[in-house]
Amino acid sequence: MKKVQQGFTLIELMIVVAIIGILAAVAIPAYQDYLARAQAAEAASLLGGLKTGIAEYYSTNGSVPDVTSDLGSPVLFGKYVSKIENPSNSTDIVATFKSASVNAKLQGLTVTMTFNTNGQFTWDCGTIPTAVQPSVCK
Repeated sequence: MKKVQQGFTLIELMIVVAIIGILAAVAIPAYQDYLARAQAAEAASLLGGLKTGIAEYYSTNGSVPDVTSDLGSPVLFGKYVSKIENPSNSTDIVATFKSASVNAKLQGLTVTMTFNTNGQFTWDCGTIPTAVQPSVCK
């Protein structure tokens, strides 16, 4: 009786491994950018949560509040954001990313939300790479 050959050849297996390697080389950087965008969105979310309190404080007191003391107890840090502050009670409220446990593209960078006295908020993402900026900065 004749035996029927079964299985894959070494060449076929090597081609499959090469294809998987090429797909991984494309997918891993895209996934890293996806994670960085998600981490950057945390800063915009935390700053956005302060909008109502800042606007109410300004309409009542005629000045921009110190976010660390005048707004009660807002969330001033997150998993990737180390602190939120407005230096010298300026109209700029700055969220600073941690220097560890965050994507390397975001480490130590800032997202700034500026309150204009007409009640509008503007955003500045500074030196955060365009590919990973939160949507409020685009």
